[in-house]
Amino acid sequence: MLYLTRSVKSIRGTLDRFSEVLKKAESFDFTSGSIKKAIIILSVPMVLEMVMESVFALVDLYFVGHLAESNHAIQIVGLTESLFAIIYSIAIGISIATTAIVARRIGEKEATEAAKSGVQAIVIAILINLLISIPGFIYAKEILQLMGASASSIVYGAIYTRIMIAGSVVVMLIFLINGIFRGAGNAIIAMKSLWIANISNIILCPILINGFWFIPSMGIMGAAIATTAGRAIGVVYQCYFLFYGKGILKIKGSYFIPDLKLIQAIIKLATPGVLQYVIASCSWIFLANLVATTGGDYASSGYQTAIRIMMFFILPAWGLSNAAATLVGQNLGAKKVDRAEKSVYKTAKYNMLFMGFIMLICFFSAHYLISFFTNDAEIVKIAVNALQIMSIGFIFYGLGMVLNNTFNGAGDTWTPTWINIFGFWIFQIPFAYLLVHYYKLGPLGVFIAIPVAETLITVLSVIVYRRGNWKRIKI
Repeated sequence: MLYLTRSVKSIRGTLDRFSEVLKKAESFDFTSGSIKKAIIILSVPMVLEMVMESVFALVDLYFVGHLAESNHAIQIVGLTESLFAIIYSIAIGISIATTAIVARRIGEKEATEAAKSGVQAIVIAILINLLISIPGFIYAKEILQLMGASASSIVYGAIYTRIMIAGSVVVMLIFLINGIFRGAGNAIIAMKSLWIANISNIILCPILINGFWFIPSMGIMGAAIATTAGRAIGVVYQCYFLFYGKGILKIKGSYFIPDLKLIQAIIKLATPGVLQYVIASCSWIFLANLVATTGGDYASSGYQTAIRIMMFFILPAWGLSNAAATLVGQNLGAKKVDRAEKSVYKTAKYNMLFMGFIMLICFFSAHYLISFFTNDAEIVKIAVNALQIMSIGFIFYGLGMVLNNTFNGAGDTWTPTWINIFGFWIFQIPFAYLLVHYYKLGPLGVFIAIPVAETLITVLSVIVYRRGNWKRIKI
């Protein structure tokens, strides 16, 4: 009884300290004081935010992985996520530019200009999404076919892809609005919005997939509806605090009037940010196609399962590395270059330690992780092999993420774009193709090419970072 009482007190104390961390984030000055404390205040909600974003794909994967035709369901969910990587890329690219501008304006004590920049970015994102989602919805089957999905999988699950693309505007908004909050140093709302979105998705998924009471079983279509609805609920929560919250950003209706000069500045800064992620995303689509066409449905399902689990662990590290973007942006805006640089070193140290720990978990517990999502022995075998090989490069991923966010937070969005072009398209894709076809390794060649390319990208990022040009970027 005494042990139980002490345990409850310990948990309560931890939650109280966590609450204090979250409260401090709203008023903390990231241009002064302890850098370690600044990283903790920023990264705790950001890490939890990214955990929640990665849960979306895993929830769908878990429920559809236990359907009768799991090999088709897993392939469609995985390929749609790969396709969505382009939408994520555009959303993240615009979000990066918005975070950088908002952070810089906040550092300069120009909260009104920060708010205007955020609103103009929202308008830009919605218009871009319309240009993508309409043709994507119409040609969903053809897109899946180009990505290597089998005819039977397309017939079975094209409806999933159509619904997801139709609701892709909420993906754009949830990333972008969170970018606005992060730039202002208020990562708490970003975290809470994804918690709400995920809880909604977790509740809706089993109900809509398997049916409950008067709601019929919808199978894979139910997974798409649940995910889209969950994200939409998260966006509504974001908008409430964006327009009616008590934070540093105050939104007015007049901010929605197009400001061509500001729009041009956002697009100029966002274009390389979008490109750097589209370049990476398209390479992942190419690799998914390479696996599907050379290994068939089971290899594709195994690879997609491994990728989803890998992303589950990588996204929290990305959240931690996002702290570097905000700290660099605000401290450069406050003319504190040395503090910005120290922030990068400390964030990189923490991220590499975290990813080293995750590498050990994924390598030695791959079978247990994969088996949770599917009972198919063939899929499990391929997925375990893929996850173990890809996890070898996790420490390099951790460092690379921080440097990538350092460049972006400073407004130097072209540097990671050129690095990605070289690393993914000039090296990774030809290298994977060579291993798959010339050396006859099949899907194994793709698994090997991923950590090799990511390591090369990180080495290049370190070289460019040490030159220091990112410190002199003007926004």
